[in-house]
Amino acid sequence: MANAERAANGRSSQGAEIGVIGGSGFYSFLEDVTEIQVDTPYGSPSDSLFLGEVAGRRVAFLPRHGRGHHLPPHRINYRANLWALRSVGVRQVLGPCAVGGLRPEYGPGTLLVPDQLVDRTKSRVQTYYDGCPLPDGTVPNVVHVALADPYCPEGRKAALAAARGRDWEPVDGGTLVVVEGPRFSTRAESRWHAAMGWSVVGMTGHPEAVLARELGLCYTTMTLVTDLDAGAETGEGVSHEEVLRVFAANVDRLRSVLFDAVEALPTGERDCLCTRALDGLDTGIRLP
Repeated sequence: MANAERAANGRSSQGAEIGVIGGSGFYSFLEDVTEIQVDTPYGSPSDSLFLGEVAGRRVAFLPRHGRGHHLPPHRINYRANLWALRSVGVRQVLGPCAVGGLRPEYGPGTLLVPDQLVDRTKSRVQTYYDGCPLPDGTVPNVVHVALADPYCPEGRKAALAAARGRDWEPVDGGTLVVVEGPRFSTRAESRWHAAMGWSVVGMTGHPEAVLARELGLCYTTMTLVTDLDAGAETGEGVSHEEVLRVFAANVDRLRSVLFDAVEALPTGERDCLCTRALDGLDTGIRLP
């Protein structure tokens, strides 16, 4: 890394306009990457932010599970992660993740860009507006943010176009159901998810999308299917080794699509539903 510094009170001398939440494989090969440690009112994020440039855009990369993958999905400090990204100037976020396919046609190697989300987690803090005092003494109001369409429409367009530009035809739309983890689903759970009409199942897509919306950030996820979930196949079920193998086989292709999507994201003033999420709401706190 070129250098490292601490960002006091969550602000750094170097900023970024786009955030990418994912593994270290997305930034480790970039030159001139600056590592920044960010403090937030919600504690420490999963890791440092790694600032670099992709296609002329300043990007802040954040390893979702920590660079050593030491954080299971249910222990990730999602609030700190999204707050840290906003504090360095990020307003648009891409959050790729590995998922299981819930339909036979969504086999390993499928790229699906969801337009809907179902939360089946159990213990995750999923709001900034809970009425609990912050360390500086301010108290957020209890407000209710609309989430009928959880993903940024402009971000989805960029992700879909980027995949097609790399000859990787994506599935346009579908529902990502997020489970608590870290275990995989039972066969009965998986069959129920499929019977509900949901498309893919993962462990990390929630509450990222919710918290991003609460901060007025545009959030888009691209889901890479690494396996057929237990109810969609006839073998012994999903294994950790299988997930890692398929993800490793597709990470270069996914990184190329991701970086093309970064380049294609809107520049300048944004005009989408995400930017209007807090209109008319008195949150009681000052956003970074």
